[in-house]
Amino acid sequence: MSSTLAQVHQLAQECRALALGLFQGLNDPHAELLAMVWGPRFDREHALGLWAGFSRRDPVQALPVLPAMLALADRFDGLSAPVQHRLRRFILKHQSLQVTTV
Repeated sequence: MSSTLAQVHQLAQECRALALGLFQGLNDPHAELLAMVWGPRFDREHALGLWAGFSRRDPVQALPVLPAMLALADRFDGLSAPVQHRLRRFILKHQSLQVTTV
């Protein structure tokens, strides 16, 4: 596995772990995730808004998500632009697979 692919795979795994609660009940979780990673820096403000909603629904489950989410944001910001782009393409591909299988 190439270094780029390994980085994308690792971040995707981390996103999946966070997604269970963070995106629960949202109409389009892929769009929410893309909103956080669309620019050159992770959109922490958007992520904190999602986390705030999650913490209102389930404060106990949400507590450990915040530091994990911020660590993920820092890791995303440290990626090169091509790796960030590959991650976005991966999310879009996953979104299209979800739409066609539903």
